[in-house]
Amino acid sequence: MKRLLAVCVGLLLLGACSSEPVKTEPAKPKVKDPEYDTGRVALQRLYAHARAWQIDAQPYRLESQFTQDWKGKDGKSGQWRGGFASAASKGMKPFVWVGSNAPDAGERGINPLPEDNYNPGNASNHVFDMAFVKVDSEQALATALKHGGDRLMTADANQPVLYVLEWYAPKNAVVWHVIFGESRDGAKLTVMVDASTGDFMRVEK
Repeated sequence: MKRLLAVCVGLLLLGACSSEPVKTEPAKPKVKDPEYDTGRVALQRLYAHARAWQIDAQPYRLESQFTQDWKGKDGKSGQWRGGFASAASKGMKPFVWVGSNAPDAGERGINPLPEDNYNPGNASNHVFDMAFVKVDSEQALATALKHGGDRLMTADANQPVLYVLEWYAPKNAVVWHVIFGESRDGAKLTVMVDASTGDFMRVEK
């Protein structure tokens, strides 16, 4: 009886040793949900990275960028590009924040782009203080809707909207350009809004 039991145990062990190990599929990385943020939120994120590049870096422009999944709805975007300049280093450098998962979007997170020379005398790259930006892109959109934008949005609920933040020399102010259309040049309507007060300034187009 003992011999028979030993033989059985031996056969079981032999079978266990000869069997192939169970293969397990590697876990797939979890895809983060897309993020769509307002301009002021994106600018603050980009500003932190710009200051790590140059301690005196200041913004001169912020602009939303379309992705396949988001066209500027609610004053938000899944991709924002900010331009920053440093007087000390005489350089300027763009940074892009990406929250979208769309195929045409960049890599998620903050992406620095190549540095270029900075000329403080160039009006198109006039830097501004972050403290002047008290009004966010969603508030700028609300103002623009009251001055012609609502008509376009009623006609087309998927009307694309771009947002550009920059210095406006004639008024010595930081302004939002709320652009209804696929591009700044081909806009159906562009409304300028004061980025410090939220006040309507003018219809540009």
